Amino acid sequence: QVQLVESGGGLVQAGGSLRLSCAASGVIFRFNAEGWYRQAPGKQRELVAAITSIGNTNYADSVKGRFTISRDNAKNTVYLQMNSLKPEDTAVYYCNVKTRVTDYWGQGTQVTVSS
Repeated sequence: QVQLVESGGGLVQAGGSLRLSCAASGVIFRFNAEGWYRQAPGKQRELVAAITSIGNTNYADSVKGRFTISRDNAKNTVYLQMNSLKPEDTAVYYCNVKTRVTDYWGQGTQVTVSS
């Protein structure tokens, strides 16, 4: 059974930093592609950052230069380092893994950025 557990969310002031973690069981991250998505109240879920099995990354324009996605294969964990946070980054952040069969999602972690 695949399980993704996110952690690291919280309340931070604008300009601050947070690091989100997504630990997986039942699936090996390095064989698949992972991503971080977010959903703000009243808005659709959007892709924030993604990393492929070979380590290529891509980012939403709104977070380029501020967020960094990475993966620790030994820990089977994906991270999202978020710097220079803005109030508009406030959302629930979800970890996702795309396997050949289906997508799996974590439960989400709340990030709130105060102005």
